[in-house]
Amino acid sequence: MYLSMSDRTGGQKDSPTEMPAAAATAFRLSPVIIWLGIVSMMTDISSESVAAILPLYVTGFLGLSTIAFGIIDGINQGASAIVRIAAGWVSDRTGQPKRIAVAGYGLSMVARIGFLFAGGFWTIAGIVTGDRIGKGIRTAPRDALISEAAQPEHLARSFGVHRMLDSVGAATGPLLAFLVLVLIPNGFSTVFIVSLAFSVIGVAVLVLLVPGRRRGPAGPASAAGRPRFQWSRLRWRTLKEQGLARLVLTAGLLGLLTIGDGFIYLILHDRGSFAVQWFPLLYVGTNVVFLLFAIPLGKLADRWGRIPVFLGGHLALLACYVLAALPFGGLGATMGCLLLLGVFYAATDGVLAAMVSQLSRAENLATALGTAQTVVALSRMAAAAGFGVLWYLVGPVTAVLCVAGLLAAALAAGTVLLGGARRRVAAP
Repeated sequence: MYLSMSDRTGGQKDSPTEMPAAAATAFRLSPVIIWLGIVSMMTDISSESVAAILPLYVTGFLGLSTIAFGIIDGINQGASAIVRIAAGWVSDRTGQPKRIAVAGYGLSMVARIGFLFAGGFWTIAGIVTGDRIGKGIRTAPRDALISEAAQPEHLARSFGVHRMLDSVGAATGPLLAFLVLVLIPNGFSTVFIVSLAFSVIGVAVLVLLVPGRRRGPAGPASAAGRPRFQWSRLRWRTLKEQGLARLVLTAGLLGLLTIGDGFIYLILHDRGSFAVQWFPLLYVGTNVVFLLFAIPLGKLADRWGRIPVFLGGHLALLACYVLAALPFGGLGATMGCLLLLGVFYAATDGVLAAMVSQLSRAENLATALGTAQTVVALSRMAAAAGFGVLWYLVGPVTAVLCVAGLLAAALAAGTVLLGGARRRVAAP
């Protein structure tokens, strides 16, 4: 039998949008969440310092096309999907989520070395693939650790705290990249060295300071006593339980219309809204907004409903698309896009993880998280690659307006789908 939210909140019947008042129990933050937040902060300084220069590095320094950048950005968005479900399954079956997370963070750290020697499309694509596979390995086990350490009635808020620390790193990384490029014009290799250093720090914090509590394995093992992953065990009826399938379908549909931040920034730059040396600071602005709103929106989701906050975040993304396509630029349009992008991430990232955690069985928690993350990653990978081609064919403004129209339709469909999920959870 699958656990609904009633199994995790003292027997009260709840749906994703009908949570009990969080004030009933005082909020207490586990040190595990703080340490994992610091690990993510160090890792995001590493990854976002590179991501902030990647659009310019690919299209400017290397002279590749927007199609090439779209493919690389698609890999950046979706390559992690290759291993997310399997990593979550292994984490659940071994009861060792920390070890799986360490493997993922370690792989990303090793991939950072490759940037020091990269110089073309194929090498950049291969390095980004390795880094993102590392992300795919680590994300579900890490989120499972957060979910287990958090109070059930403050689940979205706890994820919000972690995402807040994560976004501190995501804002610091581009800022460091900006400072490096101001001091050292075309100093991309220096950015890559800084990225590697912070990745090493993140892995060290995880290994030394995050406790590795073992949970009992929840499934059959192979004859050698070790779990053996079988895709046949991942059945659709498993996702259908408690409305999880509707949530995953909605997240995937919306992900297909979530183009990468780099494209938004390139559109703003293409319209002459700012000089090229300021490009990395756009990532800083978005992540500062994420930092400011992650906890308040997580708290709002716990109190007033996670589904409305999740869909509202995508409304902010839709508004960002429209603003980016308007025929006037300048500082106001740029700042507005950064604000809307930050709100989008704050209202969707941790909230989606909280909803999946709510709807999944405890022994399959990491697998469920990995499944949802896989669907989102694959859909965003397709969105980035497709938008790169669309930009090439019709131009940036027409392309982003097309995506905005489709996103509006997808939000209407998602509202219907998640309404059905809510009724299923509330059913006896």
